[in-house]
Amino acid sequence: MRRVAVLTAGGFAPCLSAALGYLIDAYTNRCPDVEIIAYQHGYHGLLTKNFVVVDDDARANALTLTEYGGSPIGNSRVKLTNKADLLKRGLIPEGVDPLEFAANRLVEDQVDVLHTIGGDDTNTTAADLAAYLHEHDYELTVVGLPKTIDNDIVPIKQSLGAWTAAEEGAGFAEHIIGENRCGPRMLIVHEIMGRNCGYLTAQTAFEYRKRLEGKKWVPSLGLSREHWDVHAVYVPEEHIDIDEESTRLRAIMDTVGNVNIFLSEGAGVEDIIAEMEAAGEEVARDAFGHVRLDEINPGRWFARQFAKRIGAEKVMVQKSGYYSRASRASKEDLHLIKTMCDLAVDCAIDGRPGLIGNDEEDGGALKSIAFDRIAGGKPFDVSVSWYRQMLAEIGQVSSAN
Repeated sequence: MRRVAVLTAGGFAPCLSAALGYLIDAYTNRCPDVEIIAYQHGYHGLLTKNFVVVDDDARANALTLTEYGGSPIGNSRVKLTNKADLLKRGLIPEGVDPLEFAANRLVEDQVDVLHTIGGDDTNTTAADLAAYLHEHDYELTVVGLPKTIDNDIVPIKQSLGAWTAAEEGAGFAEHIIGENRCGPRMLIVHEIMGRNCGYLTAQTAFEYRKRLEGKKWVPSLGLSREHWDVHAVYVPEEHIDIDEESTRLRAIMDTVGNVNIFLSEGAGVEDIIAEMEAAGEEVARDAFGHVRLDEINPGRWFARQFAKRIGAEKVMVQKSGYYSRASRASKEDLHLIKTMCDLAVDCAIDGRPGLIGNDEEDGGALKSIAFDRIAGGKPFDVSVSWYRQMLAEIGQVSSAN
């Protein structure tokens, strides 16, 4: 093993900087003679041959990275199988196969081990690169780390950064829900990231309500838990009956004086798209074919649906995603990140490829999981007891889609 490369890709999560730091530190302690390079902005840097060499100063101060969020080496949303997008962005020349082009870059850069810190697409693409190179007599060991605040990678039990994102989202919620008395009949919608999976929304609501448990209240002055509590949690995995929910929330508005909703950005998206297309509006999509949720604005759409029905006089929609996903990792997440990074280096040294994680299909064992078992889109399990209990406590009845 002569040269190790690292890249971070996809959207940010509160684990990227720490994972990079732990990997560099582990290699420095165990294989100090191995050169480490870091591709800038993920596959964008690989395609454009843009990387930095991890020097002595970076090695000596690698653990400083655990104190920061974001990614010092940068991310991007580059899909190697989307040739048209790569050509449009000038990332590959005309007439080449993107996978072959990227694989040749790794050969030119003399990379023996590639660590990818990203979601399912990031890691399975890296595995495709390794398979291509193997067919052409170049051995590349790919060892990935599971990054996504949605916690939706099959069969990974807990993806890096998801715990922190929920905790940070709960702190964000505490600030915006403090607006509950800024006017009579206030509707607050807290929109949370989660295109296809409601894990982060559910976990954020759960963490937020835990914060309320330790607080003191002065009900006679209007400082009551009822004003600050979560009144609805909407996730993509469950059907939202807007008329039925409006009746329930109208009663809360009439009694409490405000309503607080925690909404997954992917909840009800099909209804929003249908409404836009019926009106002749174009639905913008990214390089991965995903609807650009920030442009269709689910939080604002749901706010419009509920505001009139529940008699809201004032409406506020706030999004915690960018606040949460660039946070520094929590203590709990740091422990998980370090544990996975240590195993990742072990696997790299031994030449064992795969995605590091706790395998839900093997009793939660921490191991290197074969890439052909990795998939995205794992739904949030809406039957888990803590979630069902939370909905029961707030009086919400919902059914799985």
